[in-house]
Amino acid sequence: MLRRFLPGILFIVLLFALVASCTGDRRMQWYRGNMHTHSLWSDGDAAPEVAVDWYRSHGYHFLSLTEHDRLSRAERWFPIEEDSRLTAGRVEQLRERFGTDWVEVDESHGDPRMRLKTLAELRDRFEEAGQFRLIEGFEISDRAEGRPIHLNVLNPVKLIPTQGGETIVETLNNSVAAVNDQAQDTGANLLVFVCHPNYRWAISPEQLAAVEGTPLFEIYNGSTSCNNYGDEEHPGMDEAWDRANTRRLFQLDLPPLYGIANDDAHDYFDFTPQHSHPGRGWIMVRAAALETDAILDAIREGAFYATTGVELLDVERGRRSYTIHIAAEEGLTYTTQFVGTRLVEGATGEVGVVLYQTTENPAVYHYAGDELYVRARVASSRWHANAIAGEEAPEYAWTQPAVPRRR
Repeated sequence: MLRRFLPGILFIVLLFALVASCTGDRRMQWYRGNMHTHSLWSDGDAAPEVAVDWYRSHGYHFLSLTEHDRLSRAERWFPIEEDSRLTAGRVEQLRERFGTDWVEVDESHGDPRMRLKTLAELRDRFEEAGQFRLIEGFEISDRAEGRPIHLNVLNPVKLIPTQGGETIVETLNNSVAAVNDQAQDTGANLLVFVCHPNYRWAISPEQLAAVEGTPLFEIYNGSTSCNNYGDEEHPGMDEAWDRANTRRLFQLDLPPLYGIANDDAHDYFDFTPQHSHPGRGWIMVRAAALETDAILDAIREGAFYATTGVELLDVERGRRSYTIHIAAEEGLTYTTQFVGTRLVEGATGEVGVVLYQTTENPAVYHYAGDELYVRARVASSRWHANAIAGEEAPEYAWTQPAVPRRR
């Protein structure tokens, strides 16, 4: 009797497995986020609620306020002065926008000052389950060899001081190690990434390649002076990415680097190309839920893409091919370049070459079997309307490198 119904039972089991699998895929969603932002808590020009409200009202799902060497947990009062970042006029704007009860001003000590809102207060006002989330963070601001060395830390248990080091690489690795030590000691899910390597030409591709303990760095930073596209003497971040990954995979036996796009916003009142304002670059993370652990785990695993405007429907880094599904806008064309470094007779060939270019959607690259890694960059026919002065370029999306299995 059982044998008679076995085919039907197997069919039902397989059907349920298929439905469960598809349902699981549907539960994975794209979440838009920015992980590098400043306010009056450090060197930004606006109160933190202005920054948070901007991102929330512009369709972002998560945001990290990453103040320099500071967590916004304690009480802090900011002076109100006409020649400073917080004027009486801006305080009045805050009252009109957020309510008189929200703004706290103290004049008992003579000079007026305003209390800055803590992360806990911002979460109470702005967070909404499944819609918007604040992930705590801060920026380690160090120096080595006369260069600024910055890393962002997300979801810390406590502040990590600058670690220092004799060299740029040592300083980077000391900071990453301190973050990972805190994660191990506390069981917390911390994330750390290298900020703007080309800011004041601080970190070379070879130095970036030697970073251990995190696979993350900024391929694009929307703040001024970050030199995303290089100059005549320095490589842009695309070239730096390829040089670093080639060295990591072929010589250093380290995993590939994943590229992040962030605003590094400081300016919320002057939205001109000469200022560091929000909305220039972000990441789209594919995760099961808008929860801190789910978002950070997905980023760590490379389940995201970086963008300055191009939106993607799907990214498939398969065993035999790499496929990009573009959310194409009517009237625009898209050029996808699959970039990588080939292995040639036991050595590396030319670094970061275009392996294949197409305007088709989806864009598909079939591995030849000799690639050290493959990543993709999608360029729109529309230029970035919110570009930094001197960095006029198309809208881009950058996807993460795949390391194909050798044939």
